[in-house]
Amino acid sequence: MKIAFVGKGGSGKTTLASLFTGYLADAARPVLAIDADINQHLAVALGASQDEAHALPTLGEHMGLIKEYLRGDNPRITDTASMIKTTPPGRGSRLVRPFDDNPISAACFRSVGGIRLAVTGQFEESDLGVACYHSKVGAAELLLNHMIDGDGEYVVMDMTAGADAFASGLFTRFDVTFLVCEPTLRSVGVYRQYADYARDFGVRLVVVGNKVTDAEDVEFLSTEVGPDLLGWMQASGHVRAAERGRARPIGELEVHNLATLASMLSTVDSVDRDWARYQRQGVEFHLRNAAAWGSDRAGSDLAAQVDPDFVFGPALTS
Repeated sequence: MKIAFVGKGGSGKTTLASLFTGYLADAARPVLAIDADINQHLAVALGASQDEAHALPTLGEHMGLIKEYLRGDNPRITDTASMIKTTPPGRGSRLVRPFDDNPISAACFRSVGGIRLAVTGQFEESDLGVACYHSKVGAAELLLNHMIDGDGEYVVMDMTAGADAFASGLFTRFDVTFLVCEPTLRSVGVYRQYADYARDFGVRLVVVGNKVTDAEDVEFLSTEVGPDLLGWMQASGHVRAAERGRARPIGELEVHNLATLASMLSTVDSVDRDWARYQRQGVEFHLRNAAAWGSDRAGSDLAAQVDPDFVFGPALTS
């Protein structure tokens, strides 16, 4: 299962992503975490120091290696320079599993708090005024386009804030998208915007309330969000301790909050991926990007990268 965490900036999506990832790991579920947020706080939330987090290798700085490995000997891709973030796999492409050992995992994945983690890389001073953050997130999108996660494997991504995920097709790469929502009009507004954009693409959007302090907060979220509201996280001394550098075992999280994490996992485990739609949407967004800018930049028609006879799915790695 591929799982995304989204929400308004400051809503606590990174905190929820780290708690859910820790909950999976504590239950001995194999999990790969990917930090694709511009602020890059997931490593620290998982227990790394600031210095350790800053020293992590990034997907963005290894884009050349990622492209070269995934390209394989696909005859439709003439060179790595013609690969863009949406380039889909085809016959001859290399596919990856979340827990394989390969050149990408060796260069970019590290263990943090016992959890396998990849980070896209933060926005650097040299990027100011000359680049957008999607140039870094594109490495994660390309990787997910070529990743086959099997039964009982979980990939959890902390996404950029707000509706910024819709700047690419990345939002279609997930089986469940958890939108973290505070009991405020601004946070509910982000939910409505996200739900409106996602409606036509079959995105399974589930709302988890956060920073809930009383029954009035619960009533507000229930009224504004309706049946999309799965549950909520109450104010947590466990989380405050972690934010002060005193992390505790996930089993010591408050009972209500643990129950919410359990409901989230049950929701994820109830989903069956539609591999045909997954491939179809990947191709759709590649063609959109090729027409909008990719073909002009590459100097060739990137629509030709689509292999119409390629069938994506677990059978390819069996």
